[in-house]
Amino acid sequence: MVQASQLKLAAIVTKTTVVHTVTYFVAGALAYAFFDYQSLWDEPVFNVYMKRMDDPVLMAGPLFQPIRGVLFGVVFYLLRREYFGRTYGWLTIWVVLVVVGMLSTFGPAPGSIEGLIYTTIPFGSQFGGGSIETLAQALFFSFIVFYWVRQPEKRWLTGVLSAAFLLVLAFSIIGILQ
Repeated sequence: MVQASQLKLAAIVTKTTVVHTVTYFVAGALAYAFFDYQSLWDEPVFNVYMKRMDDPVLMAGPLFQPIRGVLFGVVFYLLRREYFGRTYGWLTIWVVLVVVGMLSTFGPAPGSIEGLIYTTIPFGSQFGGGSIETLAQALFFSFIVFYWVRQPEKRWLTGVLSAAFLLVLAFSIIGILQ
């Protein structure tokens, strides 16, 4: 196991980018399969707010996730001692993502405090499947990136996550081309 002070920016950013992109795709695919997003998207409050399920930009969504992964990675590097230097650092990462990234957004995003105050989206729609999806994705993202950064010698994990990352990008490109 590597010490937090020995962690390099490139390693944290790369691993964070890969894990975020993979967990984003998996969480989205599972949520689409288990939650009736098509019906949710048909609700009047969402059909003017969200792109249609067959929109090519929506299909390309995972291709943009490496950008977010890099941004997360830079922040994780800046907070590497707090996140990767503690036994339960994954829990710290998850709590920060949930509190800052979901509940306390600066804008009125659905599922946030601002969303409850300033939007007409019903409570159940704000805190339904989408919240379960984002909470779960943030949890798995936090745990996997924490484990991988702290255990760089686990080459099997590097192989699995790298292959999954490439597959996610390939699936997104295929989705756009169809």
